[in-house]
Amino acid sequence: MGITTLILAALLVSFDRGALRQLKGKDLGWCLLSGLFLALHFATWVTSLFYTTVASSTVLVSMQPLFVMAGSHFLYRERVPALGLVAAGLAIAGSGLIGGGDIRAGREFLLGDVLAFVGAAMVAGYVLIGRRLRQRLSLLGYTVPVYGFCSLLLFAMCGLAGQAVSGFPARDWLLFVALAVVPTIGGHTLYNYCLRYLPAHVVSVASLGEPVGASLLVLAFLGEVPALTTVAGGALALGGIAWFLVLTTPGRTVTA
Repeated sequence: MGITTLILAALLVSFDRGALRQLKGKDLGWCLLSGLFLALHFATWVTSLFYTTVASSTVLVSMQPLFVMAGSHFLYRERVPALGLVAAGLAIAGSGLIGGGDIRAGREFLLGDVLAFVGAAMVAGYVLIGRRLRQRLSLLGYTVPVYGFCSLLLFAMCGLAGQAVSGFPARDWLLFVALAVVPTIGGHTLYNYCLRYLPAHVVSVASLGEPVGASLLVLAFLGEVPALTTVAGGALALGGIAWFLVLTTPGRTVTA
């Protein structure tokens, strides 16, 4: 997150200097709250990977559409059509099937599952706030303060937990840069771009493809061959996402 903030801050200074002047006191407060939700999301979800499997953790954190759809309905009156709910249910069921073949007993696995599910709730708050603020803030004007505050909070958490934030080998730093560029700028920032034009629940349901991608990456880099349930779940999840996106009308502007 710190590396991402530095990269986007450089782009902000070069191409969108006026964006930060548009930040009013109330908007800045919402940006800080969004950064808090994002920091808690990363802190809980990444920690869950110490206790449970990649498949289970990714599936549970991908339950965020349940929270986002409820929040969108009550906060922004962005309603999902009945068939859209069915399609979202299929996508969620497919994600669950991926993790279903990976269920293991034990207290540690349960702790990991709970942390991943809390991570889903936290990222939902981040998405819902982004939907509101992106109606009047530019992409860089929103993401730089959110990512920056998130980074500060995560550094503080590492300090309190006694975790190192330096002294890593060169290979790890290359991986940190890759994490900043690919899933953060190319993932989170792309989601934030879409939140200006699409309802929060559409952006959220699209993220249900994550367990499928995670399973493919685990196969490529860790050599874990996906089970038949993973393959079937991936097909169901992707099919549900595609159907949901076809059924859902592009978003309308959210009033402040």
